[in-house]
This record gives sequence, structure tokens and C-alpha cells, in this order.
Amino acid sequence: MEQLTQFAPFILMFVVIYFFMIRPQQKRAKNEKEFESTLKVGDKIITKSGLHGRVAELSEGTVVVETMAGKLKMERTAISMEMSAALAKK
Repeated sequence: MEQLTQFAPFILMFVVIYFFMIRPQQKRAKNEKEFESTLKVGDKIITKSGLHGRVAELSEGTVVVETMAGKLKMERTAISMEMSAALAKK
């Protein structure tokens, strides 16, 4: 019993860290993966580096983005879910 009370603060600290840091990060990663899988040709997007464009082609892990400067091939993970969603609302 004495050992349990000795480790109680550590257990409580782990639970707090899990619910305030780890769990929201896992949820966000799941949402981003879902967003990447729902991309379709013609969607207007913004990359994490700030490039604006429209999806021209899709493949397994990459996407071809058509910009005013031409076409760029990049990873699907380079597309910003938040900025693209804000662009879609405009």
C-alpha cells in the first residue's frame, strides 16, 4: 500500500500528460491522414510551405499540384489541412 501511494503522483502525471498531449496529437494525426485520403483532382489546396495550387493528379503517396508557375510533384503529407480548409471556406 505504501508503494502505491509513493507512485501515485507519477501515475497521475502520466495520465494528465496522456490526456493533454498524447491523445490530442494522435487525434490530429488521424484527421490529417483522413484529409489526405479524401483529396481529389480539382481541389484547391495550400501546402505547409505556403504554396497555393490545385490538385492535378493523385497517386499512392504523392500529388501533382498545378500552380501559376507550372506543375509540382510533392508528398501528400506536405499539404496543410488547416490552411486548405480555410481556403475552401472562402
